[in-house]
Amino acid sequence: MKEVFANFMADKSTEVLTGKDMFDLKFLVDHFTLAYGIDRTTGANPIRQDLDNLKDAGTLYGNIIYHKAPIMMRQLERLMGKDKFQEGVRAYLNRFRNSNASWPDLIGILDEYTPEDLQKWNKVWVNEPGRPIIDYKLETAGNKITRLTISQKPEYGKSRIWPQSFELKMFYPGTEKEITINLNASTVSVPQVVGLDVPDFLLFNSSGQGYGVWPSDKTMVTGIKNMNKPLNRATAYISSYENMLIGKAIKPLDALKLYVDALVWEREELNVKLLSNYISSIYWGFISTDDRAIVATQIEHTLWNGIGQQPSPNTKKLIFKNYQDIFSSTEARDRIYSVWQSTSTIPGIKLTEDDYTSIAFSLALRDDNDKLILSKQLAKITNPDRRKRFEFIMPALSSDKVVRDQFFASLALKTNREKEANVGAALYYLHHPLRQSSSVEYLPESLNLLSEIQSTGDIFFPQNWLQSTLGNYQSKEAADIVRKFLSEHPDYNPKLKAKILQTADNLFKAEAMLQAK
Repeated sequence: MKEVFANFMADKSTEVLTGKDMFDLKFLVDHFTLAYGIDRTTGANPIRQDLDNLKDAGTLYGNIIYHKAPIMMRQLERLMGKDKFQEGVRAYLNRFRNSNASWPDLIGILDEYTPEDLQKWNKVWVNEPGRPIIDYKLETAGNKITRLTISQKPEYGKSRIWPQSFELKMFYPGTEKEITINLNASTVSVPQVVGLDVPDFLLFNSSGQGYGVWPSDKTMVTGIKNMNKPLNRATAYISSYENMLIGKAIKPLDALKLYVDALVWEREELNVKLLSNYISSIYWGFISTDDRAIVATQIEHTLWNGIGQQPSPNTKKLIFKNYQDIFSSTEARDRIYSVWQSTSTIPGIKLTEDDYTSIAFSLALRDDNDKLILSKQLAKITNPDRRKRFEFIMPALSSDKVVRDQFFASLALKTNREKEANVGAALYYLHHPLRQSSSVEYLPESLNLLSEIQSTGDIFFPQNWLQSTLGNYQSKEAADIVRKFLSEHPDYNPKLKAKILQTADNLFKAEAMLQAK
């Protein structure tokens, strides 16, 4: 309860400080991508969960409570209207002043301030996991719209309806029209568009406040560059990615090209960061090794040239980090090595000690010709804590598999897992796609250790451990290991099982995509 309100009020403060346009964009990029990352999985948890044992309290926290809850609160405010919502919250605070109260208590009071059925609304939005997949049918005659219907269905599970309002933007040559739609049934008609000219394309959820998988198609994708508002472009980027994951509208290679090309001309920093994350996700997680080899050089070329076309130091640096993340050619290696040696610089980019460390890790991961690169970088680090972190991670990057084996084995001891952020970073490199042919053998023991990690570590460590371990796998071998573990542990802690299903979701999706190709 306190987390829900804390995040909601923090967002309210941000809106005042940044202005509505920037707030809406930041809200979309910060909250929706992380909420979707859990809610699209078969391990998704609802916002409100029961706690049967206090030792499992840490498992309640995660991206649903921190990121879906603010989305839910904003929809609740839209449903009731800001004034009525505010009145209801004040009544709630007054009634339970200096005493305990629960979420059902709040819903009960708010229900008095709206004709909407909040108990029914609360059941699907708060007490159940998941999100809807939205579809539409546009009927025309000549160049006029005769009918528009919009439908929703659950991505998983039983039939449900997520009552919500959202904006739909219609794009025409030189102009656009935005309307608000109340999606309060499985299918709704949109009479306000009847008689209008047929648009070039539609952008669903143009305001970035609706929740679900929104329709995407080639005409919308082609039109992204012509969208003037950064918020509209962000919505289009997110919708394209979410559709790609469920096998609709756009394939991974096409989505990758879309994002790489957009990274060159996109100027909004939040969108550049979003695109960079999607490029990395698709490049390493959703295309085959053979396809990676085919597109790598062109992507490197586009990203490198894109750095020079960006006017902002921050966006230049984001693209450079993307380049550093995906490079594979000798030419790219020589450029990056030269930057690391400080024999060349990139105009407009200022690198920190952490940046140089990250570059050294990227080069070592590719078994660089300079076998002393990690030792050289360590010698440059003067901060004692950063030196210890570097020394801890070094074995995970070793080109010697025996050293990597010994490092992984050492993690079975609790004392070697005390710096959990360092463990997560090391596991990321240990299980990087470039090392997965050998690191896949660590997966069974990684899963076996999960219960101990949950009982001995920080509340967020199980998720960190799993994400760093499973996050970039795409092979059937890895997927089979996860399935085998789950089948051999039918009575496994349900909350930890859910964490496994959440972090293995991309693995299962990638496996299915590559097998179907």
